Amino acid sequence: MIQLSKPKDMKLGILGLGKMGGNLALLAKEKGIAVVGKSRSAKPHLERKGVKVVGAYDPIVDFLDQPRVIYISIPAGPTVDKVIEELVPLLDSGDVVIDGGNSFYLDSVRREEDLADNGIFFLDCGTSGGVDGARKGPCFMVGGNKDGFKVAEPILTSLAAEGACIYTGDPGSGHFTKLVQDGVEAAMLQAIGEGVSLLRESDFHLDMEKIFKGWARGATVRGWLVELMAKSLAEQRFSDVPTHVEDTGEVNWLVHDALEKEVPIPVIAQAAMELFRSRDKNCDACRSVALMRNSRGGYPLGKDDQLARERRASRTEKI
Repeated sequence: MIQLSKPKDMKLGILGLGKMGGNLALLAKEKGIAVVGKSRSAKPHLERKGVKVVGAYDPIVDFLDQPRVIYISIPAGPTVDKVIEELVPLLDSGDVVIDGGNSFYLDSVRREEDLADNGIFFLDCGTSGGVDGARKGPCFMVGGNKDGFKVAEPILTSLAAEGACIYTGDPGSGHFTKLVQDGVEAAMLQAIGEGVSLLRESDFHLDMEKIFKGWARGATVRGWLVELMAKSLAEQRFSDVPTHVEDTGEVNWLVHDALEKEVPIPVIAQAAMELFRSRDKNCDACRSVALMRNSRGGYPLGKDDQLARERRASRTEKI
């Protein structure tokens, strides 16, 4: 089997050049990886940086060498199946298709089985780190056939933050691992938000921006989410932030899965339930979660109909 090993040999196709896909394309170029992206709309800012962008009706496979490595960066759900269905007839045995979105892990198991019948490798790649991580080096959690992973590994390792390209094993395991990470993140966001509520309702006149900057630099709770909170507080007035937290529903899948497996996850489950409290316009914890999610991944502040639709349609397989 052919393996890519040197940056000058690496070529990556990216389907979907939105915030995540576009930033990954720029990162790849900086790492010496040739990038061909496919987008429905023009992307002059990417083309100026050396990313080759082909139109919606141009076959991306014509611009890639075998074994082709193609990373899909689109919202989860039926659209992923449609893209794969259109792509498969154009691929050859040994090519690798990577789903880098937040697909439900049982959907990924099914897709891997379907593509394996055509001799094509399918990797479910949980991608974490938000828009900033996609630009500077994300964490990849990759499930699927190990031979397929070996083909894509040099590219994924080059793009990932140091030590953050993880081969998780069987098909579906990458997206499941990312799902668990989403649950942990939800619980952490909720805890930080509740801390903000306590600070604001105290009997003292506390400077939250100063407190979070200090926490980010040396407290035991220091970390990226606390840094995001400090950054957000410096950039906008807290009381102007809408409390409504829109969500695509991944943590709900995790809670359902835990119920089926009888695994107690009360903190994560409660964090998922607390999203409903965000409909209360006087919820400071919700306002805090909204701020951090906006800073982390560009999630909208306030109600968003498109994300609400994704929450209902992004999973095709049932638990």
